[in-house]
Amino acid sequence: MASEQGVVNQQGLLTLTPSGRTIETGEVPNVPKVDWSKYSKRVVLRSILGRSDGGLGLVGSRVVIGGWVKSGREAHVGWLKTAPDPSPAPPSPFKDLTCVQNIQQSIPNCLRSILRLDVGGNIPLAFNNVNGVGSKQDSVVPTKSVPRVAQLQVNDGSCASSLQVVVEASITPPGQVIPIGTSILAEGVLRQSSTSSKRSIELKVEKIFHVGTVDSTKYPITKTKLPLDFLRSYSHIRPRTNTIASVTRIRNSLAYATHTFFQNHGFLYVHTPIITTSNARGTCEMFQVTNLFSEADRIEELEVVRQHEEANLKVARAAIKEKSDRIEELKRSNSNKEAWYAAEQDLKKTKQLASQMEERLKSESGTAYKLYKIDFSRDFFSRQAYLTVSGQLHLESYACALGNVYTFGPTFRAEKSESTRHLAEFWMVEPEMAFAELEDAMNCAEDYVKFLCQWLIDNCLEDMKLMSKLIDKNIFDRLRLVASSSFERITYTKAVELLKVAEKPFQSNIEWGVCLTEEHERRTVAAIDVIVPKVGALIRGSQREERFDIMDKRIQELGFPRDPYEWYLDLRKHGTVKHSGFSLGFEQMVLFATGLANVRDSIPFPRFCGKLGMDGAGDKRFSIRTVCLPNVCK
Repeated sequence: MASEQGVVNQQGLLTLTPSGRTIETGEVPNVPKVDWSKYSKRVVLRSILGRSDGGLGLVGSRVVIGGWVKSGREAHVGWLKTAPDPSPAPPSPFKDLTCVQNIQQSIPNCLRSILRLDVGGNIPLAFNNVNGVGSKQDSVVPTKSVPRVAQLQVNDGSCASSLQVVVEASITPPGQVIPIGTSILAEGVLRQSSTSSKRSIELKVEKIFHVGTVDSTKYPITKTKLPLDFLRSYSHIRPRTNTIASVTRIRNSLAYATHTFFQNHGFLYVHTPIITTSNARGTCEMFQVTNLFSEADRIEELEVVRQHEEANLKVARAAIKEKSDRIEELKRSNSNKEAWYAAEQDLKKTKQLASQMEERLKSESGTAYKLYKIDFSRDFFSRQAYLTVSGQLHLESYACALGNVYTFGPTFRAEKSESTRHLAEFWMVEPEMAFAELEDAMNCAEDYVKFLCQWLIDNCLEDMKLMSKLIDKNIFDRLRLVASSSFERITYTKAVELLKVAEKPFQSNIEWGVCLTEEHERRTVAAIDVIVPKVGALIRGSQREERFDIMDKRIQELGFPRDPYEWYLDLRKHGTVKHSGFSLGFEQMVLFATGLANVRDSIPFPRFCGKLGMDGAGDKRFSIRTVCLPNVCK
C-alpha cells in the first residue's frame, strides 16, 4: 500500500526513505500522521510546534528534522526526568523472590548501614542477600560513569518556536553540537519533554546525518540579545536571530497578503521594468546605468589632476607676492641694478609659470565638461538609462488596456540621506485602476491597509507576539485599531488647522501652502496620503492627469526632454480615460507592523549611502555600471 510518507510492508511496518535513509516507525496504527516536507525529506518544525496541542499529538512519531542550534548545554542523564516510554516494560527484578526478600530488596543501602551499626555489624543474612548472594557484609557496587547528553534548542526558520532535541554522547560528542549556530540533521522519536521547561515535546535523537560545526570564537551571534545596528554588519548571518527571522516571516506574510488582496479583487499583476529612461517622481535623484567606463573613469582622473594643479597655483601665487615684496624692498634700499634686475626676471618666470597653470586648469575644466556630456549614443542602450524610482508610468499603459492592474517590485533613489527612514533600494506596491477617480483610489487604499493588518493578526500571531515582546508592546493595539476603524478623511486645509492647535509643539512651522513634514504626518490624516501612527505617510496616491494638453504643458514647465515621455503622451492622445492609483512603501508597512525604528532592519539586505551590504565586486565580464549623477532631475 503506497503512502506519502513511505510504504507499508507485509509486517505492518512503515518504511520511509528520505534521501535513501530507511526509517521504521513501528506498528502503523499507533503512529500519528506527520506532514513531511515534499522537497527536503524532513519534517519542518512548524508542522510539529504549530499544532494546537504543541505537538503532543505526535508523541511516538519518528521524524527527521534539520535546523540550527539556538542554545545548547551538556547535562547528566539524571538531570532529566524520565519521559514516558512506549516500549514494553522490562521484567521485574523481584519476579522470583519471596515477600520477605522483596521487602529486604527495597531497603536503601544507607538504611542497611545504620542497621549494621545498631546491631554491631551482625545483620541477618536475609538483609544482606539483596543480590541473591549471602554475605554478612554489603557487596561493593562498582561505580559507573554517569551518561551525558546534549540538550539543544533547534530552530529551522519555519516558525518562531524551537524544538528541544536530546542527543546522547554515544551518538555524537556533546561539545560538537552545543555551540550556537551549529546545523544539525537528525532522526529520532518525538516524546514528552524530559525537563520542566515550557516546551511540551522534544526529540530523542537516534541517528545524526549531518553536523555543520561552528567556530565559536568567530561566530558573531551569541546567546545574549544583540543590538540591531550591530547585526546590520552581518546581514548574511542576522536572519538566524529571533528578531530578524520574525521580521522576515512577517514581511513574507505581508507580501502574500498583498497578492491575495489584489488577486481577489480582480487586479492583474504586471512586471514593470527596473531600467527606464523616465523619472516618474520628478523631484528625486536617480541612479544612472552605463557601461561607458573609460569616460567616467577619466572624469575621476581629471578631478585628481585638477586638485593638484589648484594647489600648485596657490603656491605660485604666494611666491609671486613674496617676490614682488622683495623687489619693492630692493627699490627702497637703493640696491645695485644687477640684484634688482635678477629679482625682476625671477618674478617674470614665476608669473609665466602661474599663467600656464591657469591655462591648464581652464583646459582641463573644458575637457571634463565635454566628458561629462557623454555621447550616450555609444552606450549599451544608445541613450541615457536609469534605475526606476516607480513603476507608475509603465503601469498606466496597462491600466488603460486591461483595467485594474498592480505591480510589486524594487525601486531606487540616489538621495544621500542618513535618515532611519531612507533606503537607496526599496520595494513598492503600486495599483492602478482605469475608469477610477480619487474617491475610488481612497477606498481601495483603505481596504488594502485594513486587510494587511487583519491578515497579520489572523496568520502571524506567534511572530507578532514575539515582536510585541522584543520591540513594541503596542503593535497589536495599532493593528486592531487600523483594521477595525474607518479612516478619517480631511482636506489639506483642515489638516493645517488641526496641526496649528496641537498640544505638542512642532520643530518646523505650520502654515498653509507648505509641505507637511514627517513629524506632522505622524499625527495627521490627509486625503490621499494614508497616514498611520508611528510611521507617518504609508500610502501616497492621486487621480492621474488624463488630458493631453495639460500634461504636455507640464512636461515643458518642468524642463523634461519630450522624447522619453512621448509614449506617455500617446496614452492621452488615443483612448484616454480617467484613472487613479497609489503607492505603498512596503518597508514602511513592515515598520508599522513590527514596531521597528529603523527601515534598514525591515529589508533583508539594506542598501543606503556608503553601504552596499555583503556583495563583492560582481562579474566583471558584464560591464554595466551604476553611478549617481547629481541634479539629474533638474
